[in-house]
Amino acid sequence: MGRVLPALRSRETDGRVTAWKRTERRVAAELGGVRVPVTGRARGDAPDIAHERLSLEVKHRASLPAWLTGALEQARASGRDGRIPVAVLHASGARYGDALCVVAFQGPSGALSASERTGA
Repeated sequence: MGRVLPALRSRETDGRVTAWKRTERRVAAELGGVRVPVTGRARGDAPDIAHERLSLEVKHRASLPAWLTGALEQARASGRDGRIPVAVLHASGARYGDALCVVAFQGPSGALSASERTGA
């Protein structure tokens, strides 16, 4: 008879929470939204965070590419008069309407009023 393997334990059930899940919860709390559980949800069915005005998809990584953080740092360095630093990312050959705008997380909370953040 073969070796019996121990049952796999879920990080959720043994009291530990994965870093990405903790990040989603923190972002939801900061923006006045509610984290949408992954269970039973297919890609694109619902955002990571339910919010009245924003469709939020949260990605957690050990680190971000240096060119990306560098672009935002460059926008911060040249920002003056309370302007919000934004890095615009455009892929060669792509439509400009599909370009991405990256704003530091503190930027949106500083730029949006409390009612805009919470949807109230």
